[in-house]
Amino acid sequence: MATAIVGANWGDEGKGKMTDMLARETDVIVRFQGGNNAGHTIINEQGRFALHLLPSGVFYPHVLNVVGPGVALNIRAFKAELDDLESHGVKPQIVVSDRAQVLLDVHKKLDAWEEQRLGKGGFGSTKSGIAPFYADKYAKIGFQVCELFDVAALESRIQLFCDRKNPLLTSLYDQPPLDPAALAAELRELGEIIRPYARDTTDILHQAIADGKRILLEGQLGSLKDPDHGIYPMVTSSSPLAGFAPIGAGIPPYEIKDIITVVKAYSSAVGAGPFVSEIFGDEAQELRIRGGDKGEFGATTGRPRRMGWFDVVATRYGCRIQGATEVALTLVDALGYLDEVPVCVAYEIDGKVTQNFPATPALYKAKPVIEKLPGWKADIRGARDWNALPQAAKDYVKYIEKAIGVPITFFSTGPGRHDVIRLGKRA
Repeated sequence: MATAIVGANWGDEGKGKMTDMLARETDVIVRFQGGNNAGHTIINEQGRFALHLLPSGVFYPHVLNVVGPGVALNIRAFKAELDDLESHGVKPQIVVSDRAQVLLDVHKKLDAWEEQRLGKGGFGSTKSGIAPFYADKYAKIGFQVCELFDVAALESRIQLFCDRKNPLLTSLYDQPPLDPAALAAELRELGEIIRPYARDTTDILHQAIADGKRILLEGQLGSLKDPDHGIYPMVTSSSPLAGFAPIGAGIPPYEIKDIITVVKAYSSAVGAGPFVSEIFGDEAQELRIRGGDKGEFGATTGRPRRMGWFDVVATRYGCRIQGATEVALTLVDALGYLDEVPVCVAYEIDGKVTQNFPATPALYKAKPVIEKLPGWKADIRGARDWNALPQAAKDYVKYIEKAIGVPITFFSTGPGRHDVIRLGKRA
């Protein structure tokens, strides 16, 4: 039986914390897409960690952590993360799909050069090489992990890769061409690094299913970054939807029985694009500083996130395309300073009010319709008893639950592993 943990919005909702918490009750955790272009922050008894490629179950010795074939595998970044954990005494069980494709140094360079070329028209990329990587994967010129162990057999493919890339490098970016011998040497080096971890993870996961193991599928980013259903073209290059999880992990789709969609109690975003409920100036900075465990700054880049109020329209849409069966609501504690809590309940577009989330061109014209709810003016960080919360805080949670139409079953009140209230029947 498998459960997917995914994000409802732009990402940074707190998926890593929820996965880390649920890992205690899990046997296998699988990262099924994305790369090291975004991070999950985990806070536990061993310290504070920002994970980028490693699944969020690495802190539990009993959990098998799997990097699936759908991941953009930066092998050096993977090993650096693993070495950092081991230096803190954390020694996880971890395997990497031998079908995962390899992110190369040239992918990162291409990403940076393209952002530089676009200037103000850029996408706000983290410059981690993700878009060039996936472009090569679907152009069928990339390299899988299993191919790194016999690089001599790749001679013609290495030459093809260089032949495809060099006109781009020299003509568009004014950079020197790739050397096939240097690329072959890079592939051999990467093969030696990843060899101890490479496995047929599809076989491992199917055996785990046959043995009745509990599997968590961990997504990166959120619904609004999906290349088909998100705010295109300000999206990522792989699908962060639960519907892609069986593909990126390598399990049958019918094994997913539950989709926990993580929702933040306000909005934040990194990168360019329309952001209807966005706030600015001192108002944004106050929320940014109070949000997260050390403020709303990107776990990968350190960039200050764009801030906004909770967006009912975007979140309801995000939960819908994820197929959410339940919601984990995070960071309500960050709002305890407000006399009133603004909520974006609808959009006004060309003089008409709508509660439907439109495609990108209309989003640029959308204005937020704001409703204000009573604040609770109390510090609830670390609270673990629903009934002890201020009534206004409970009313805020109930309001969101009704507005998005999905039951809220987890309520996070702080950054720590145990700062979570499991919500059953409640007053």
